[in-house]
Amino acid sequence: MASTSQGHDGRDGLSSTLDSDIQVINRARDTSGIPPAQDAFDSAGALLTTIRDPMFNKQEYIDLGRLCAGVCKALDRGSKGRRLDEVSPSALEAIGELTTTVARIQREIVKLGKRNAASQVLHAKKDKDNIAAWSRNLNRILHIFNTELAMTLVADGHQNTSTGQGDATDQHRTTQASVSLGESPPPPPRACFGRDKLIEEIIGLAENLEPVALIGAGGIGKTSIALAVLHHDRVKDRFGDNRRFIRCDRFPASYLHFLARISQVIGAGVENPEDLTPLRPSLSSREMILFLDNAESILDPQGADSRKIYAVVEELSRFENICLGITSRITTVPPHCKRPVLPTLSADSACEIFYAIYTNSGQSDVIGELVRQLDFHALSITLLATTAAHNGWDHNRLAKEWDARRVQVLRTHHNESLAATIELSLDSPTFRQLIPSSKSHRVAASPTFRKLIPSPILRKIPPSARELLEVVAFFPQGIDEKNLDWLFPTTTNREDIFDKFCILSLTHRHNGFITMLAPIRDYLCPLDPKSSSLLCATKDRYFTRLSVDLHPDRPGFQEAEWIKSEDVNVEHLLDVFTSINPSTHDVWKACRHFMDHLYWHKPRNTLLGSKIEDLPDGHRSKAKCLFDLSGLFGVVGNHTEEKRLLIHTLTLQREKGDDAQVAVTLRFLCEVNRMLGLYTEGIRQAVEASEILERRRNTINQASCLNDLARLLLADDQLDGAENAASRGIDLIPEKGQGYLLCEFHRVLGNIYQCKGEKEKALDHFETALRIASRFNWQNLLFWIHHAMAALFSSEGLRDGITGSALVSAT
Repeated sequence: MASTSQGHDGRDGLSSTLDSDIQVINRARDTSGIPPAQDAFDSAGALLTTIRDPMFNKQEYIDLGRLCAGVCKALDRGSKGRRLDEVSPSALEAIGELTTTVARIQREIVKLGKRNAASQVLHAKKDKDNIAAWSRNLNRILHIFNTELAMTLVADGHQNTSTGQGDATDQHRTTQASVSLGESPPPPPRACFGRDKLIEEIIGLAENLEPVALIGAGGIGKTSIALAVLHHDRVKDRFGDNRRFIRCDRFPASYLHFLARISQVIGAGVENPEDLTPLRPSLSSREMILFLDNAESILDPQGADSRKIYAVVEELSRFENICLGITSRITTVPPHCKRPVLPTLSADSACEIFYAIYTNSGQSDVIGELVRQLDFHALSITLLATTAAHNGWDHNRLAKEWDARRVQVLRTHHNESLAATIELSLDSPTFRQLIPSSKSHRVAASPTFRKLIPSPILRKIPPSARELLEVVAFFPQGIDEKNLDWLFPTTTNREDIFDKFCILSLTHRHNGFITMLAPIRDYLCPLDPKSSSLLCATKDRYFTRLSVDLHPDRPGFQEAEWIKSEDVNVEHLLDVFTSINPSTHDVWKACRHFMDHLYWHKPRNTLLGSKIEDLPDGHRSKAKCLFDLSGLFGVVGNHTEEKRLLIHTLTLQREKGDDAQVAVTLRFLCEVNRMLGLYTEGIRQAVEASEILERRRNTINQASCLNDLARLLLADDQLDGAENAASRGIDLIPEKGQGYLLCEFHRVLGNIYQCKGEKEKALDHFETALRIASRFNWQNLLFWIHHAMAALFSSEGLRDGITGSALVSAT
């Protein structure tokens, strides 16, 4: 065994934490006036010195040493300033038992240190069992000391009261603080940026002994808030040393372990309680604030002892002298708990968290953008700042690493990572319960199976819970809750599953969508979207939904307004899958349908534009996509860009010899040139389109083209040419089935004759157009016809001849 005199430099941080305990025990031994207590302190000092050796640098040994130190501190408090004849027989017996117990433990540990490495491995489990038995014995002795000390203090309090010494309030406070023999909470966080208002709210609840629960995703700062509350001056003044903190993820999630941990933390000293009954005297004896941190570990509804544990927690929330605090990722907390909202950090507070760790250089807008991409998630910001500081990255290098590796950057050299936090939720009993456990699903998950079995059969096998989460993570907006049925038809309990995701704080609801925080989304999003069969099936369903042929006069037009709320999701889906395989025709067809939806229901430009223009000119979909893209620029009023794209489209169509599409593009170009005031160029394009359509004997489209030509000639003051083009166009229209085009011709002819000064002819054509538009209730045409008629009558002062509808429009 290594000599303990080798010292201090070779010891790890764990064992060195015993140094202060040894100093306290030595001081207690020097000041004690009770010889048996001095012997006990000597034995304890020897035990801690043995454990302090680097050979025993393991958490279980350190915990044992700290427990022994805790017993000695209780003994010191109970015996300080007293003579041997003032100590009760039961206390003396306990002191003697402490001395022999500690000496025996110390001898056994010395023996353990003399074994070789192989023997240590072989007996590892037995050693842990021995340590657990020693800890139980020390806890039992601690309980005796606590009881004796409490009785002594109460007796002293009566004596002081009877002799009139001291203020009653001061005596109460001294007794309450001194009897508090349980564990102190961990130290407070160095800072808790942006949470002052929330902390004040929780302190107000604590002062009223109201139970409170902080619910939210992992890493948003719940534990830091709880510790900041426990160490706040107002809480210290109210509860003194009776401030307790239990990390519920540090012990097995069983009923008995939970009760034992409560007993240990509150200082009840009850060994292995079987229910809350023996703990109630200690729990009800004084005001206390008790926080259960990471309570999802014990409150998970699918846990083995969840009902009994929940009952204990619920009873704790009803103690009139206890403020119960809970931090948890799941929402299953006692019903009377107040649940203050954990708001998103402000941008300034998020940056403060970052710069409190990362001090390598000054502040930068780069950091503001990074914390925004992290959804102001406290843990992710801390990990990112720590990684940057450890590696000495400047702002630009940090941004580069983030863009390249995203969530993989959120891992420090001490193996703290966002992944560990998220996987903790994914390993919960509730989440595991959601995953299909049937043999068919396990087989279906194998790549071989997916290659051999036809996709229609494969689609009938329900997806796993994690696959569902991956789909939610893929979409920037999350999943529209109204769409669960058509997105996941094979998942029969889909609503329940998504409710559970929200209960576990893996997702949350926002504006009708089920979504998640950006760091969680980055972690769960499939690295290879093609490998996710559920995501590919989701993509196919979106593509099918987009494929409806849109026109205001056709069925399904109004239903297509769903794109207004999901345009960002669809755009991202197309952006990803056009990058994966740009040669696939289906994805570009869906891209065209998407732009058509935007054109009619949410006019805006799209980030897909650069991808469309980057396609090789020989790509079969490029010309059609460019044409639809030009329409988006046109509908938002950017006719210069619209014209550029149409000219590119026209070039590709001429190279292919596609006359039909050339004519269509020429028609749109002539209209754009009319809006830009480039009438000569537009007239030339309209004439060419008309000639192509005439050769192809496409009379209806030729008539439409002549209408375009008439409007251009009218705008260019070529009134005779305009009249000729419009008259030729009307002659090409059949008697039935083209009412809209016929109405347009009459409106244009009315404008032509008005400009020529032939008012009667103009009025005749306007009234014909008005009758047709009124019959079909074409509101857009009606507006412009009324507008033209009002202008006609006002120019001549013919108020008496104006029709009622035209008068309304003019007014």
